[in-house]
Amino acid sequence: MERKLDLIALLDHVDPSFLSYQEWVNVGMALKYEGYTASDWDDWSKRDSGRYRPGECFKKWTSFEGSGNPVTGATITQMAKENGWVPRSADDRELSWDDEISGNDNYVVVDKNWIEGKEIHEPNHWSPVQQLTTYLSTLFEASENVGYVTDTWQNDEGKYLPTKGAWDRTAGELIQLLNGCGGDIGSVVGDYDPAAGAWIRFNPLDGQGVKNENVSEFRYALVESDTMDIEKQNAIMRELELPIAVMVYSGGKSLHAIVRVEAANYDEYRKRVDYLYNVCKKNGLNIDNQNRNPSRLSRMPGVERNGKKQFIVDTNIGKGSWVEWHEWIEGVNDDLPDPESLTDFWDNMPVLAPPLIEGLLRQGHKLLLAGPSKAGKSFSLIELSIAIAEGAKWLTWQCAQGKVLYVNLELDRPSCLHRFKDVYQALGLPPRNIGMIDIWNLRGKSVPMDKLAPKLIRRAAKNNYIAVIIDPIYKVLTGDENSADQMAHFTNQFDKIATELGASVIYCHHHSKGSQGGKKSMDRASGSGVFARDPDALIDLVELEVTEALRNQEENKAICIMYKRLFQQHNPNYLREQVSQDDELSAKAMEDHAKRAIPQVMENIMPMIDQVIKSVRGRSAWRVEGTLREYAKFEPVNMWFQYPVHRVDEVGSLKDIDPEGDNSKPPWQKASNKRKDKAKSERRSKADEFEDAVNNCNYGEPPTVKDIVEWYSTTGKEVAERTVRDWVKKFGYTIDRNNGSVIVKSDGEDQ
Repeated sequence: MERKLDLIALLDHVDPSFLSYQEWVNVGMALKYEGYTASDWDDWSKRDSGRYRPGECFKKWTSFEGSGNPVTGATITQMAKENGWVPRSADDRELSWDDEISGNDNYVVVDKNWIEGKEIHEPNHWSPVQQLTTYLSTLFEASENVGYVTDTWQNDEGKYLPTKGAWDRTAGELIQLLNGCGGDIGSVVGDYDPAAGAWIRFNPLDGQGVKNENVSEFRYALVESDTMDIEKQNAIMRELELPIAVMVYSGGKSLHAIVRVEAANYDEYRKRVDYLYNVCKKNGLNIDNQNRNPSRLSRMPGVERNGKKQFIVDTNIGKGSWVEWHEWIEGVNDDLPDPESLTDFWDNMPVLAPPLIEGLLRQGHKLLLAGPSKAGKSFSLIELSIAIAEGAKWLTWQCAQGKVLYVNLELDRPSCLHRFKDVYQALGLPPRNIGMIDIWNLRGKSVPMDKLAPKLIRRAAKNNYIAVIIDPIYKVLTGDENSADQMAHFTNQFDKIATELGASVIYCHHHSKGSQGGKKSMDRASGSGVFARDPDALIDLVELEVTEALRNQEENKAICIMYKRLFQQHNPNYLREQVSQDDELSAKAMEDHAKRAIPQVMENIMPMIDQVIKSVRGRSAWRVEGTLREYAKFEPVNMWFQYPVHRVDEVGSLKDIDPEGDNSKPPWQKASNKRKDKAKSERRSKADEFEDAVNNCNYGEPPTVKDIVEWYSTTGKEVAERTVRDWVKKFGYTIDRNNGSVIVKSDGEDQ
């Protein structure tokens, strides 16, 4: 049967000791369905030394007769994926856990063609007690439980295999007993079979068992290779500077190097061991993958095995810690450029990258757009995509024209496509160059940024994009956004994209919680300060507090524009000849002109005015600030966001408006403004209350002053007739003396 994948290789990623009984059976059924043998299943099952029973796999195998719903190799593939396996494509190398995307990741230190073997030597004076106490004191704290095995059994092939052994003693107890045993270590750990030797676990246990879940500290990993000369194993391990705590000769074909990995938990242990094994393999050390488990047994020094001693070769070899070794490996393999002398380029400076956004960003550089959730950041990035495709302005900045890739991580595909069309129409731009915009819709399909970057580069390499826009980054964020080192690794992916494609990378991020008005633009983005320092241009949006007076002013302006358009449609001559420039700025004056010049329109004017007011009330005001690396600082740009586009405030209405939560004003000025706002609010409240009385106190009919006085009394508020008459004048009403003192809304003329 032709196999698409090597399932045996995939099973290297699946630990049978972590599976339930049914999951273990499913592996066997899948192997049989895909044409493998019972021996393949049996060999893999031996990795679970606690539950493995000789011959059990072969008995089960004969009972797998197949069914209408068979268990296939896809089951094993899924198990491998869940345990860290990533399928490779021809041009997409699988990344190890701690791989950096950038740089040379071959991790080759040893030249296998020139490495010379390094011999090992038995101790001159054989002392089993000294061997074992040295091992225990090097690897364990005195209070930590140690697992060891001296009892064995033989399988059908005659191979000696360990039992579960003991785990109920601490290192301190064992050392004390060994020092008093008179050289008979068997009296302490139990007699062993000299034909088989003995084993010991290199990580401390919790005293409850010997499985992975019983490991109390994920401190060490086992590196072993039994397919090459002992001398070469020794030489390569030393050449690699592995942080080896203890190296033991197994009494057979291999050395057992107990390597410091110093992991905080099991997940980190797996990642570090994968990285360690990857480096070893790349340098010619063929590692036994079955040794990955933290509860794995290793050979116990101080005993004999089939006529050969199991002894400590050396202790504390190579680097002193995992961190030191990891930094060394990364440093040895860097492909960083050499330093350059300024004199070589003083008279022949390299050409600067052309601008993508004039005055803000050069091509091949990075831009971060930061703002709160209601700022319309996605709409702004769509506007920028269109501006680049059309070679138009984005807000106040001219854009270079070219192809742009918009990576949509948040919206479903139809919504995203509709947004582009809506923004085009709202901007009033003809879609002449929509072929310059490519959209990559990844909602529900996105992967972490370190996995997305190479896939993006591969797809974009032949399209000559001058900009790649990623919206938003929280969907592909890897690591803790408050961790500087993790976020530096994350943002390095943007450098990789920019370098490989020669395109600008533009992405957006959200503000931190709380008010932002009193902060500098660099301090508003959520998470680590890396977000502010990394991009070449940081563009920040902060909301402005729109006062009621400004809102009324904008309503007046919008109503005037509405009337002007109506005049242009129905009576343009009157507009040119009778309406002054001052009149064009007054909604009341424009209304009066409209009553005289276009009365046919006035019959249905209120719904139109309501719609204009609703539109104005739906606006939010924003200030654009920035921190630039390549260009001089720009003056803040004020704009309105009226769904679905942003429009720059060309007339300066927002110039003196403060951001929300601005703490820059002195306390006395804040208090004064607060009192003024409160007074305006109270006046507005009284006017609303009076209007309510006029409209309701006489069942909808025009009321008299007396009607209003009586209405107030029913609410428990006694108001004098004189007070009501004052309110009539104050709130824009008048008394029609020809109609029984009925109050009507004032039209601006004295009655």
